[in-house]
Amino acid sequence: MLPDGTLTPSSLGLKDLRWLIYWDKDKCALCGRCTAVCPVKAIELGVHRQRVVFSPLLDAPAKEAPSGLYRVYYGIRQRTEPAHACTGCGMCAQVCPNGAILPYRNDEEDKLRFHFNQGGQPRRRGGRRNDPAPGTLDRIKFVRISMLTDPALDALRHEFELRTLLGRILPPEEELRLYREEGWTPPVREIYPLMIGGMSLGALSPTMWEGLMMGVAYLNEELGLPVRISTGEGGCPPRLLRSRFIKYIILQIASGYFGWDEIVRAIPEMKEDPCAIEIKYGQGAKPGDGGLLLWHKVNELIAAIRGVPPRVSLPSPPTHQTLYSIEESVAKMIQSLAMAWGFRVPVYPKISGTSTALAVLNNLTRNPYAAALCIDGEDGATGAAYEVSLNHMGHPIASNIRDCYLNLVKLGKQNEIPLIAAGGIGKHGNLAANAAALFMLGASAVQIGRYILQAAAGCLGSESDRCNVCNVGICPKGITSQDPRLYRRLDPDRVAERVVDVFLSFDMELKKIVAALGRSTSLPIGMSDALGIDDYHAAERLQIKYVI
Repeated sequence: MLPDGTLTPSSLGLKDLRWLIYWDKDKCALCGRCTAVCPVKAIELGVHRQRVVFSPLLDAPAKEAPSGLYRVYYGIRQRTEPAHACTGCGMCAQVCPNGAILPYRNDEEDKLRFHFNQGGQPRRRGGRRNDPAPGTLDRIKFVRISMLTDPALDALRHEFELRTLLGRILPPEEELRLYREEGWTPPVREIYPLMIGGMSLGALSPTMWEGLMMGVAYLNEELGLPVRISTGEGGCPPRLLRSRFIKYIILQIASGYFGWDEIVRAIPEMKEDPCAIEIKYGQGAKPGDGGLLLWHKVNELIAAIRGVPPRVSLPSPPTHQTLYSIEESVAKMIQSLAMAWGFRVPVYPKISGTSTALAVLNNLTRNPYAAALCIDGEDGATGAAYEVSLNHMGHPIASNIRDCYLNLVKLGKQNEIPLIAAGGIGKHGNLAANAAALFMLGASAVQIGRYILQAAAGCLGSESDRCNVCNVGICPKGITSQDPRLYRRLDPDRVAERVVDVFLSFDMELKKIVAALGRSTSLPIGMSDALGIDDYHAAERLQIKYVI
């Protein structure tokens, strides 16, 4: 709206917004906490003018006509500009001492979607696909219950060995031949099957990253759970590179190579080898795009770790330069990185979910340097992406993993190359059930990202387009912000405690599932006869039981 009151083409009425704000005048103390904490400045202090109808017929026996009186009072006003539209994060309600304010979703008239492209720029945001409907993984059930056929186990008292292997597992004769001819054998790590996926220091705040690292260290050193975490594509702090805790970390290298100058310099000084090297070629949330860290989040600390100037946006190319085929990738990237650590560290690629995943896998099977294949499905989350990529591109993870596993079965290599599944696991809170279903479809391990942010730090984002301002550094919880005024709201010790809670509860739920299947000594990888689904076409596609 222009200063003279003229409506512009992008003007919106209050009822056209996606999120509306309820405000109770009688409860409000005008303390200003809600306006101070709102990340997008969607509310402001305003002056309200209200008409009060006065009828003399009711108040006095007079013949005067009803008249209108006006009163003026101060209160909260919701802004209607698209740039300041409420995101529904609810921080205003959390800080209000009197419960006087609350955002609620407007499902009747949402015109905001037509006005996101201000300045000719399509919408960019963080988060996941805006699809709140349950996915395929949430509908899969475990139908093979061991009772009289073979004994079920006690999840509370029985000993379980829920571990998986990360690395190329060659047949004994092939491994012996490789050792005689080349003097080495592929490195293999025993890890926990639930991993924390790549979220860089930069995409996450320093306190969030510190909390994750402390939680992983505690799980390994105090509880004996070999949990591993990926750094994302933002490099790694120099002190951590030279510490003994590097063995719990998977170093990710992406097409921007951010932070890898420091990593290469630190190799001779490393006290331990990293768990693995993950070469990121694609991401489920934005297939075909490289990473993106907007300038809002590139402060002096992040710039120093990544080796770039501060306050500039950092887009990664969509592909690694000079690598334009699978063969080049294996020959140049995987083998050269394996050589950098003396062939002691597993190296594997990460790709986005795609119908061409089988072509990548078939090439990896022919090269002993490839340690695994990580596939990130369409429900993967991100810190920044165009909304069209988030909502309309990618491949579901369940069928992608199933196709790859069945292809390995045909080649007789299902025990050689581990498949790592990522993207939307635990999207609706069913983390253990989703992971177990993927194990039985053929995955050897699963990665989570958004789930750990929601469970360990209280991320407010949802698949109903709530919050999702991860990309611009104004996260109200301080999870994805580089502003010290925001990330100081987050206690890294509390984050570490919650990380431990998440993994311990997952471990118990996974034991409850595999105990009912009569398994205890290994993960039920590929045990698809235990799965069923109430969708006939999904059952046919995944080659599992149709149950109704």
